[in-house]
Amino acid sequence: MANTAPVISTELVTAFKALSDPLRLQVVELLREQELCVCDLCDSLAVAQSKLSFHLKTLKEARLIRSRQQGRWIYYSLNLTRLVELEQYLAEFRRFSSMLPARTCPPAPKS
Repeated sequence: MANTAPVISTELVTAFKALSDPLRLQVVELLREQELCVCDLCDSLAVAQSKLSFHLKTLKEARLIRSRQQGRWIYYSLNLTRLVELEQYLAEFRRFSSMLPARTCPPAPKS
């Protein structure tokens, strides 16, 4: 009897896709310690604001970061609630997945 694949939410897929880019991971790392304005992020990452804007939009759409405007500057911070949700999802593997050795597949039939 074959197991059916679990249904994975679109939000979960979006979050992991957003985290799959090295530049976006660098943004998350920078925001780990403090809220930063877009100009500070550009300086720290040595990228143009136009390039960074695309990545910030992706992280916002995945609900991994938040933004707020103060005057003419936009400040970014981590959305810790969302990160906790991802952490809980990953923790389920440790809690409920048994550590079984890999199953050996039968050899392919010769044609």
